[in-house]
Amino acid sequence: MFPGKWYDDVAVGERFGTSVTVTEAHLVLGSGLFGDFNPLHVNEEFAKASRFGTRILHGPFTSALVSAPVGNYFAGTALAYLEHHCRFKAPVRPGDTLTSEWTIAEKHDKPKHQGGIVVLRCACTNQNNELVVEAEGKLLVANRPKA
Repeated sequence: MFPGKWYDDVAVGERFGTSVTVTEAHLVLGSGLFGDFNPLHVNEEFAKASRFGTRILHGPFTSALVSAPVGNYFAGTALAYLEHHCRFKAPVRPGDTLTSEWTIAEKHDKPKHQGGIVVLRCACTNQNNELVVEAEGKLLVANRPKA
């Protein structure tokens, strides 16, 4: 784990992200964690007859995978994750490799909090370069401590 970026070290337009491959374990864990045993997630025969043709990952789990790079990028410097919004554009299936690219869209100084708010936007694509999620987030991030 690398040390997180401080508020004063990030710039509008900066980009970061990562890739992860969705596995069977994600579906099983999602069902257990959320208590969501909708047959679209757990019943392959049911899901085959659905518009998706196979089981799909839970929206909240997809959201968590997409937002994980934010937590890592601001590890130890984020004071609070203030907002997170996702728009699910296409289903996520086991075997899909999701690539999330986050962009620093805005910065708002908050001297009272010794830092500021970072506004982020994300496009997440699968291995076929199909857009599966659009996301936005806001974090309160600390300034670099004075020496």
